[in-house]
Amino acid sequence: MPGIQTPAAPVDAYQLSTVEVMAGLGVSADRGLSSTEAAGRLVRFGPNTLAPERGAGRVRRFLAQLDNPLIYVLLVAGAVTAAFGGLVDAGVIAGVVVVNAVIGYVQESRARKALDALSRMVPAEAAVVRDGETRRVPAAELVPGDVVSLAAGDQVPADVRLVDVRAFEVDESVLTGESLPVVKGTDRLPGATGLADRTNTAHAGTVVSRGSALAVVVATGAATQLGAIERMVAGTEAVATPLTRKLAGFARQLSAVIVVVAAVVFVVGLSRGMPVAEAFTAVVALAVGAIPEGLPAAVSIVLAIGVVRMSRRRAVVRHLPAVETLGGTTVICTDKTGTLTENRMTVTAVVSAAGGEDECLVAGVLCNGATLHHEDGEWVADGDPTETALFAAARAAGMDPAALHQEFPRADVLPFESARRLMATVHRRHDGTRVGYLKGAVEEVLARCDHLDAEAVLRHQRALAADGLRVLAFATFDPTTAPVETQIDSPHATFLGLQAMHDPPRPQAVRAVAACRAAGVRVKMITGDHADTARAIAAAVGIVDSAAEARVLTGVDLTNLDGDLAEAAGADVFARVSPEQKLALVKALQDRGHVVAMTGDGVNDAPALRRADIGVAMGAGGTDAARGAADMVLLDDDFATIEAAVEEGRGVFDNLRRFIAWTVPTNIGEGLVIVAAVLLGATLPIVPVQILWVNMTTAVFLGLTMAFEPKGPGIMSRPPRPPDRPLLTRTLLWRICMVGALLVVAAFVAFRWEIAAGGSMAEARATAVNVFVCVQIAYLFSCRSLDHPLLSARPGRNPALWLGIGLTVGLQLLLTYLPAMNTLFHTAPVGPGAWLLALGAGATAFVLVELDKVLRHGRPGS
Repeated sequence: MPGIQTPAAPVDAYQLSTVEVMAGLGVSADRGLSSTEAAGRLVRFGPNTLAPERGAGRVRRFLAQLDNPLIYVLLVAGAVTAAFGGLVDAGVIAGVVVVNAVIGYVQESRARKALDALSRMVPAEAAVVRDGETRRVPAAELVPGDVVSLAAGDQVPADVRLVDVRAFEVDESVLTGESLPVVKGTDRLPGATGLADRTNTAHAGTVVSRGSALAVVVATGAATQLGAIERMVAGTEAVATPLTRKLAGFARQLSAVIVVVAAVVFVVGLSRGMPVAEAFTAVVALAVGAIPEGLPAAVSIVLAIGVVRMSRRRAVVRHLPAVETLGGTTVICTDKTGTLTENRMTVTAVVSAAGGEDECLVAGVLCNGATLHHEDGEWVADGDPTETALFAAARAAGMDPAALHQEFPRADVLPFESARRLMATVHRRHDGTRVGYLKGAVEEVLARCDHLDAEAVLRHQRALAADGLRVLAFATFDPTTAPVETQIDSPHATFLGLQAMHDPPRPQAVRAVAACRAAGVRVKMITGDHADTARAIAAAVGIVDSAAEARVLTGVDLTNLDGDLAEAAGADVFARVSPEQKLALVKALQDRGHVVAMTGDGVNDAPALRRADIGVAMGAGGTDAARGAADMVLLDDDFATIEAAVEEGRGVFDNLRRFIAWTVPTNIGEGLVIVAAVLLGATLPIVPVQILWVNMTTAVFLGLTMAFEPKGPGIMSRPPRPPDRPLLTRTLLWRICMVGALLVVAAFVAFRWEIAAGGSMAEARATAVNVFVCVQIAYLFSCRSLDHPLLSARPGRNPALWLGIGLTVGLQLLLTYLPAMNTLFHTAPVGPGAWLLALGAGATAFVLVELDKVLRHGRPGS
């Protein structure tokens, strides 16, 4: 029988009458279920809870962080180093591996909080009719067929079909995205009715904002709409960020090259008569030198600094790679309410009968379901946003709503009901007479008025609605002493006017949308509100050029596309969409090559937030489920903060690109030095422990200064970088190879020069190490501008750069002249000639790189 929950899913009870639903569930509204029957159904259907699968345990999730080709090579190199007595070197390698694994584990653990937040959406207790008595029972014990009582402020404990309502409204924003409370009724609805328009049901996790109702439970636990979203979140694969994918590809390619070259070096070394231990040392030196050990940690630190910068602009990043992803975003899918708008209904127009504007405003104050209370010496309105907006409109016109309520005390009221679509109140005057007011849908109020041009009023109403405004009509009547509900159907009221209101756009959102469009980032609105409202707001904030030309697709339109959303991805405004459709839209955009940022605040947004390249949740008005699924949280729920974060993200990517372009040549140079030495049968100019010293000290004290580089000019005037653009372009690869080759030549020349001058092996290797560091310092200056000569680029101030250089120079002096360091790192003091050679190598590198920029500037593909 339709209406009864099956173990797989609930049948849509909104299509049935209340009589059919109750009969199908075998229950009556006055008696409810018996305790025995409820216990049996609890066994059959299970508890009314959400219990997502936990997946892999902590140990397995931690070990999964080691699943990386570079990590494999490092672990093998560390094991070989330890086997040959290099415990210090092996310890450093192991430390880097552990740090990176911990960072990855923490990031993954945070993402799982989305499921935990969903499980907390079911309240602890519910008022239920059992054995003919109303009692409170744990919400987890609710079963299909239970009759529950709901009142203002209650959280709906399960999916229910409404049986009897009294001025009942539900805030469904967490589930559907509808910005205003939904007026509920009991009439059956057609089978094609979307979730947001099912006015005869209420769903788990939503909140009763007004009135009371009696309802029957039709689905519990995983069978509810909330449970369906939980399954989507659990089954939605989080997409790896562009940076993560590119670094993973870089790691695979580099690992393959290192393994092949290391094998060749080992075989060549043995063929030349090199002892096995010495051949292994060369292979380890090659692996340690070619692998950028500091890259993962340095990338995390660069991203962490970006996190700090974003926090100063009211954006909290929960997932480090999201910092860089923002900079590459090509499409932002944004919610409307509270993000593009102020989440505050405001009366923007009053259209009144001749001389009736003041009385129209008075009617809005008196025929009103909101309440007034004192707070900090002022009257504050509480209630439906639409009704509190009427108080604000009167106050803006110089009226005092509190004084009006005292002057005209309420004598009778007919609350707003969905079936009648209007509200009526009767008030006493000081002279003992009475006055009545009507407020509601334009058609309903006009039907009760006489002596007016109804068609003219309806033309005004249509014009206002076309601008996305919500329109209410007001009238006055002379009441009798009879109950007001017996009087309002007589057509003798006098029309007072219309009040039109909307949720105004945030001024800063208008500027932010314009900045995004100028930066080549397309902004799309995905909202649970009505199409007309979405169209008007999209035009107001600049997502589309005009409301008349805006292409709006509704949830019904998307359903009619039968899953083919390629065409839909070209639209900019989507209204009345379901959680499944939001998720499908994100996937469709990603399939077309876009990097998608998705904003949201409700439970219904959680699957799409998790799937998007970067999910952005609202911190002020959002749900725990949305925040748990997101990579970034906006503290002020403002679209302008997203635009600021995109700007910061672009700056972070530029700095990451600078760091990678700077650090890779050193690793290539170190690896090539080892290869060249083995192939030539020469002594190694630099040994593994010295390679580790160079890699770790310069990565921290030189490379990380790139994280503090200021954003370049015009960063938001350039288009987004193509998602498929490689991390290292052809120009950068050429430059990396050029600097790497220069390091090889300079290191060998310095090493041989020192030996020829009568220096010891330790002095020669100290000179080679200093050559590496001096070239890195010189190349660091060039990397401040990757595409333009340094003199013409004129990058801003970076005090960290000079501090890092000073610390590096100090460490090199200790390495060269401190006896303890000489012993540990096999170095020895060198004379002025060695330093001049190192400085000359650095100057040569700087000149060559800057000359390369001049020659290549403006070439395509760079």
